[in-house]
Amino acid sequence: MEAKVIVQAELNPTEDESKVIKSLSNLIDIQSLKKHVQGNRVFIVQEGDASLLSKLRALLRRERILDAARKVMLAGVEGSTITFHINKQVAYAGHVSFCLPEGESPLGPITFHIKTEDPKSLIDWLATKTIDGIPVDELWRSGSQHSAPSERRSK
Repeated sequence: MEAKVIVQAELNPTEDESKVIKSLSNLIDIQSLKKHVQGNRVFIVQEGDASLLSKLRALLRRERILDAARKVMLAGVEGSTITFHINKQVAYAGHVSFCLPEGESPLGPITFHIKTEDPKSLIDWLATKTIDGIPVDELWRSGSQHSAPSERRSK
């Protein structure tokens, strides 16, 4: 899947740079981080393609938050760009908590900007739909005869 991914986190003057990098590396595959200075603010930025998102994809499955992630990502689609924010401190601990760009993450969020021709397909890959909490792509792969919710028989 073709996509341009930009992930950035502000490095506050009170923060340890290695901890911000660890927060990022818990979510994405770090390749070549850059520092970007904007006025008196410093950001740590990683750019790349969709392969950067493999770690986040696995983490969303491990945390069992695909439905919530999907909802946040779909709400963040604007044209051909998907934007969402993850709490930096929670990411440092190896977990995912989506947040607003301001206020919910005291040290600022980790922001994802993903530009792709087909945002819905990318979201389908990153945060696939689930049935009874099981990712749809895993149901198909296993050949499960799992029925859709509307097809279940009542007891």
